Order: sequence, then C-alpha cells, then structure tokens
Amino acid sequence: MVELQQFCTFYLGGSMFGLEVERVQEIIRYQDLTSIPLAPREVAGLINLRGEIVPAIDLRRCLSLPGLPAGSLPTNVVVRTEDGAVSLLVDEIGDVLDVGEDAYEALPDNLRGTMREFVRGVYKLERGLLLVLSAETAISHSTATLTKTE
Repeated sequence: MVELQQFCTFYLGGSMFGLEVERVQEIIRYQDLTSIPLAPREVAGLINLRGEIVPAIDLRRCLSLPGLPAGSLPTNVVVRTEDGAVSLLVDEIGDVLDVGEDAYEALPDNLRGTMREFVRGVYKLERGLLLVLSAETAISHSTATLTKTE
C-alpha cells in the first residue's frame, strides 16, 4: 500500500511548490507590510496577524526569481516554526494534494543555484512537478543576519 503525504501547494514564477500541510497555519490574502530597516532583502517586512507581529519572507527573492509584475500582490502562507509564525509570500495558492511516495524523485541535476538549496525533493505528477520547499532553509537563510550577535 502506498503511503500518502498531503501538501499545500502554491506557485512561484510558474513552478508549483508544496509544503507539508501540518506546517501551514493559515493562508491569508496580502497584508500591508511594515519594513524593517537594514533587514536582508529576502525579509519583505512585518505583518500584523490579529495582534501577532509576523515576519514576511519573500520567496521570490530567496529563489533569485524576478519580482512580481506591477499591480500583482503576493499571498501569505503562514507557517508554524519553533520560534512562532512566519509568513512566506507566494504568487498564488494551489490545491491541497495527496501525493504517493511512489511519485517521489531525487532532485534533478538541472536544478541549480539557490533553487537546489531550498528544494528538498520532487514529486512527479500528471500535471507537472511538485517541488517540496524546505521552509526551514528559506527562513533560516533569510533571517540569519537578523539573529547574529556580536
């Protein structure tokens, strides 16, 4: 029997990515951002999520993708971490997919650069590839300079 795993899917630059459903706290439409002076460029700012201040990470910047077209607003995928909630800014939300372990593939050789660093694995689906994002890598990479002490 094939074991299934559920992924919350979203799109960035035309590619479909996924996060394990249990990591996702909620999905919300675009929220106004408060910028953080001297923050790394991947940290888009802070959002106020019902009184909780949540950092927002721009995944396009993390993956070295060009910015969204003018007039387009990202969507917030709020994930749970040990340190609290973090918002990941994505182009658009997809579906929740049940994926069998038999569809899992190792990272292809042609996946290079920062994309290779942030993607943990790939699932081959009928309608394309599902790239499994490592939220931990994206968050730690984006906030590393914020947490360094001298």
